[in-house]
Amino acid sequence: MDDFIATAEKKVLVEIVKLAQKRGMKGSKGDWKQFLASYDKKFGASLSDPGKRSIDVLTAFVRSFDKQDDLKLFAKVVQCNSNRQGVDQFLKNSPANESKEQKLVRVTLEHPQYPIDYSFPSHNQDWVITKLNKKSKQMSNAMLAVDCEMVLCKDGSEALVRVCVVDQNLEVKLDELVNPNKKVADYRTVITGMSAADLAGVTCTLADIQKSFKKLLSDGTILVGHSLNNDLQALKIDHIMVIDTAYVFRYSDGPISRKPSLNNLCKSVLGYEVRKKGSPHNCLDDACAAMKLVLAKVEREVGDTIPSVQEDVPDTNMAKLLLHRIPRTVPSVELQNAIPGNFTLEVKKPSVKAKGGIYSAFAIFKNQQEAHQAYEIVQGSQEEDSSGRPQKLTEFKLSTGVVTNLYVRKMVDNGSSDQTSSKRSLEVEESTGANKKQKIGAKIEDETMADLDHCCDHLKEIERLKQEQEKLLKQCSDQLKDIEGLKQEIKNREYEISMLKKSQVPEGQEKRLYKKKDKKKRK
Repeated sequence: MDDFIATAEKKVLVEIVKLAQKRGMKGSKGDWKQFLASYDKKFGASLSDPGKRSIDVLTAFVRSFDKQDDLKLFAKVVQCNSNRQGVDQFLKNSPANESKEQKLVRVTLEHPQYPIDYSFPSHNQDWVITKLNKKSKQMSNAMLAVDCEMVLCKDGSEALVRVCVVDQNLEVKLDELVNPNKKVADYRTVITGMSAADLAGVTCTLADIQKSFKKLLSDGTILVGHSLNNDLQALKIDHIMVIDTAYVFRYSDGPISRKPSLNNLCKSVLGYEVRKKGSPHNCLDDACAAMKLVLAKVEREVGDTIPSVQEDVPDTNMAKLLLHRIPRTVPSVELQNAIPGNFTLEVKKPSVKAKGGIYSAFAIFKNQQEAHQAYEIVQGSQEEDSSGRPQKLTEFKLSTGVVTNLYVRKMVDNGSSDQTSSKRSLEVEESTGANKKQKIGAKIEDETMADLDHCCDHLKEIERLKQEQEKLLKQCSDQLKDIEGLKQEIKNREYEISMLKKSQVPEGQEKRLYKKKDKKKRK
């Protein structure tokens, strides 16, 4: 711990303290404010903003933690910051001195979608952050390509079930089946080619795979893949030096955010199909294909644009409708009443940096016909998204009586089977390629939803304060009653005392009576 804390910059220490505050973490001297109260006798917790505290105070607080899990978390923050600095320095360097491999890394890191797609919850306990090699003066040109297969679990998350890695010579470095360690809702056999029988008896875990990757990537190796962010998300690995072929190549007449499929890239650039129509994915074939595409850029210097072509949408996707721009205030269970028909919901997790208070979900029907019928029945204004796919803006009433709205979209455009492709399922790109007016409208709507969320929070807080005030008023009322009761009791006691005094014989008269009695006795 002393090693990384002693050399940490102030902004890193501030980030650690804020993370500790957010998670309610406590060291040997309590949480941040409790620590300040005991450590700083002058200001105490009154100056609680970590950014306004000295490095000595921040360091002392971080050193008050001794649990291994806490120290590992802090080390991750330091490593993330170190990697970011390395990337910033890499991007500042002159491209003229870079190798062809490094130029493709630059293309990936500078792509406008990169900050969104590659924003990972790296601080979580089950994530691994690889170290960027800073000892060598030159970045590594070694490359490995990866591809993963994932299944849908009953808790709504995706789990890794197979991973393949090949090197620049297309030699297999890793090919493993992985136990998801969760109950599986859908093996997606049509897409993944995997079934429950394939995973029977598999003992390899995600942690085992992460250990293998730490060794493979230990020398700053460049990781290659198609829509690689999906693979890293499944692997729960944050690796900086990457080449994403979905960023390197693009359509000649489409928006930069429209990603070509791996199969279409191979047909256009390499002259062959990765798989025939209807065939499931092969993890190893896809990893090799991604590496071949990069080698075509490095060795043959092929162009980065390909002609726009129509791509077949898998039958599994044709049986879906996309529900998007759903306010986060709408519980997912309410979506069953948003559109007609029998379907299951697959809620899409928002990006880590997603803003605006909205989310998306897939309504999955038994077949394409049922999905089409449901869409036709939906009441709403007919529109098209930026890629020409039909969608309707519809409104429905929640169980609370509140009326809200969302978009219901088909998976293909009108009259064709063109697909905005991604790795295994369609990416939800709700504002992709929109014109300026649409973008402004979306931004206003996002900000409005965010404001509504804040208003709801404020209303809840006001209601809580009202209840607390009523409770205090009741306590005051009870105390006033007690005081009145005590006052009355005092008055009663005073009255009793006065009556006792009146009933008593005066002291002088009492003495005379005693003298008379004494004389009579003597006689």
